[in-house]
Amino acid sequence: MYKRQVWIEMGHVYFTRHGQTIWNVENKICGETDIALTELGREQARALGTKILDEGFRIDEVLYSPLIRARDTALAISEITGIPAREEVRLKEQNFGKYESTPRNGAEFQEAKKCFINRFEGGETMLHLAQRIYNLMDAIKMESEEKTYLLVAHNGIARVVHSYFYDMENEEYAAFGIRNCELREYHFS
Repeated sequence: MYKRQVWIEMGHVYFTRHGQTIWNVENKICGETDIALTELGREQARALGTKILDEGFRIDEVLYSPLIRARDTALAISEITGIPAREEVRLKEQNFGKYESTPRNGAEFQEAKKCFINRFEGGETMLHLAQRIYNLMDAIKMESEEKTYLLVAHNGIARVVHSYFYDMENEEYAAFGIRNCELREYHFS
């Protein structure tokens, strides 16, 4: 007997990276270092809030990383849209250890990012990062029929969130990134 398999869409989640920082401009790895937004970064956050409001995105709550660049982005969005916002510590950027404040495109760092159990001499492994983000995404998935979230975090977190929804090769994962205040939508199924 033929059985038809039906996929049921459970809901979705939005993700954005914080607005621009001076270390983004200087091509430095921010990681867990708490770097503030530039004026352009604050403008990007306000523009994203206006876009969400004007285009009528249905978002119930904004969850944001405790780092100042993500917090200030989220609070600007919340102020414009009226969407409540709260800190979510699991969204904190990965600690890149000895590579923090070094060039983002440094050859040694680019290779180190491909080794998922590398602590970067004092940092956090990709596997530990994935564990905390996947746990968060599993919890959000359980709530996604009733509630839609906007996650405001970092480029390292963007990689892990994207990998939660899509298969990626190691090189693709290491190279993945999104622009400041770029809005992505992901669907649970």
